[in-house]
Amino acid sequence: MLAYCACLDFRGRDALDDIPLSLLVAALVALLLISAFFSMSETGMMAVNRYRLKNRAAQGHTGARLALRLLGQTDKLLGVILLGNNFVNSASASLATVITFRLFGQNEAALGLATVAVTFAILIVSEATPKVIAATRPDAVANWASYPLTALLKLFYPVVWFVNLFVKAAIRLLRVQPQPETTLLTPEELRVLVLESGQFIEKKHRSMLLNLFELENFTVDDVMIPRRQLEMIDLDAPIEHIREQLMTSQHTRLPVYRGGYDNVVGFLHVRKVLHLATEDITVERLLSIVRPPYFVPAGTPLFTQLQNFQENQRRIAMVVDEYGEMMGLTTLEDILEQVVGEFTTQAPGHSRLAQRQSDGSVLVDGGMNVRDLVKLLQVNFPLDGPKTVNGLIVEYFQDIPEPGTCFRLSGCVFEVLQTQARGVKRVRITPPA
Repeated sequence: MLAYCACLDFRGRDALDDIPLSLLVAALVALLLISAFFSMSETGMMAVNRYRLKNRAAQGHTGARLALRLLGQTDKLLGVILLGNNFVNSASASLATVITFRLFGQNEAALGLATVAVTFAILIVSEATPKVIAATRPDAVANWASYPLTALLKLFYPVVWFVNLFVKAAIRLLRVQPQPETTLLTPEELRVLVLESGQFIEKKHRSMLLNLFELENFTVDDVMIPRRQLEMIDLDAPIEHIREQLMTSQHTRLPVYRGGYDNVVGFLHVRKVLHLATEDITVERLLSIVRPPYFVPAGTPLFTQLQNFQENQRRIAMVVDEYGEMMGLTTLEDILEQVVGEFTTQAPGHSRLAQRQSDGSVLVDGGMNVRDLVKLLQVNFPLDGPKTVNGLIVEYFQDIPEPGTCFRLSGCVFEVLQTQARGVKRVRITPPA
């Protein structure tokens, strides 16, 4: 078809007889370069990083602002690019035909060779090379190309508008519903961006950002202190025992209960009673300074609970199941540690949950959280099942195993060292070599 169009243009070659051949060749080269500009602009504008473009535009870069404006009307942008590109390519074919007839006369073989030559030139000079360059450096190409493209769109807007009428009609005929253009990213896509940020974000900061995405995937059950590990004040206990517990406690806040563990009446800030004389510490005095309890249902996502702590201006809560029975306690610090890592200060007894041995094994308490064990051993244990090491072992055997029982899970060798009536108390774990 290219040769056919060229033959049509040959009818008017007499008008070009007076133009020097060197000027015709120069015009052909110029047309190929103009076509290269349109091809490069198309690839660069479509492949540009829009978030980086928005950042440059916010900093006052004129080219970035023009590029964003053009990308906001993609149909018109593509219309002016394709209109210019096809017009220039057709003109190049016609001009190549004129040059061929000027050199070789009406020779069909020469015309065929000229058609192949100009097609090859368009492919290399005007299409492949500029598009590869634009795909390599799309941001730079989009910035400088936005200036001439903006001017061309204003100049040929009526033609572009007229062409788009037929394009829209064809789209409706094919029953294709154009999707609204959006640059919103899903959490999974944002996570990939953070992972691939490389040297642009420090390793610690990158880890914190990734941990933020994980907050929605874990619940308060994953970070709470189990009920049996809590230090609590029993108001029904002798007052001497309560006073001794307050004076020796290494916690800042303690749950207070009466008539059973499930009947928590509030939280006591220990510092509020340390200045009192021993004889002034009474049950009635403690009840007067106890803050009402704050309960949260089991299964609450960590990110939701973080917002709840902020809205309710609380930093400690009791976790209860669907029957209202207490399961454990969670704090604001427990959630923040999932983002920034563990603080330098640890709760008493926390470090004893896992003790590394000289032979490479680890002595682990049965109440240790599976997620903490994964971080410690860098082994992929299942996180969608039991929350504690005891639960992990009991689920594996569907029973409480006898001391000395060994088994392998996720490449690690488990050796049960101590059990009790309610579960596994102590276990030795040997990670893979």
